[in-house]
Amino acid sequence: MPFLKDIKYSLHVAVHPFDGFWDLKYENKGKLRMALGILMALTLTMIVKRQYVGYVVNYNHPLALNSINELKYIIFPFLLWCLANWSLTTLMDGEGKFGEIVITTGYALLPLILINIPNILLSNVITLREASFYHLLDALATLWFVWLLFIGTMTVHQYTVLKTITTMLLTLAVAGIIIFLGLLFFNLIQQIVSFVYTVYQELSLRG
Repeated sequence: MPFLKDIKYSLHVAVHPFDGFWDLKYENKGKLRMALGILMALTLTMIVKRQYVGYVVNYNHPLALNSINELKYIIFPFLLWCLANWSLTTLMDGEGKFGEIVITTGYALLPLILINIPNILLSNVITLREASFYHLLDALATLWFVWLLFIGTMTVHQYTVLKTITTMLLTLAVAGIIIFLGLLFFNLIQQIVSFVYTVYQELSLRG
């Protein structure tokens, strides 16, 4: 079955990233549907984590929880990273296409799901003194994700180690610039709309 085959390959990438990402780029084994499926699964996992993680490690206020926010905190940074990385690497002789960057980033997210699910269950049976195990697993998930993202970026763009590290740091800077320009653009649009509305009101009163 194609779905089971995709899951098996995504697990292979998580455990053997060098082979996995090489096959993803040159053997076309990576699937966009699987990358987006992992992204959606991670979003659901984070919603569950925020609401059902054990009270000894849950610092969220129950009345302040909003599942829609997870779309903003997971999907928006994902798209922003892909766009910033693609914009930057086209200027830095990167060989990766936008679709390959999306697939690579999506597959790199898998460890966050693999560790978060058992970690949520663990958090409901541990005591406050054992909370360090929960935070340790959380940190391991993040490190595993960053490691896969690093290998994926290096393989897809055919960069050296130093250039990959530089590119990932610059991607974060470019993402910040995109956010700044986006906010500037929406602020400008808001001021133009406000000005046009004011002029319309003035003309209406004089008429």
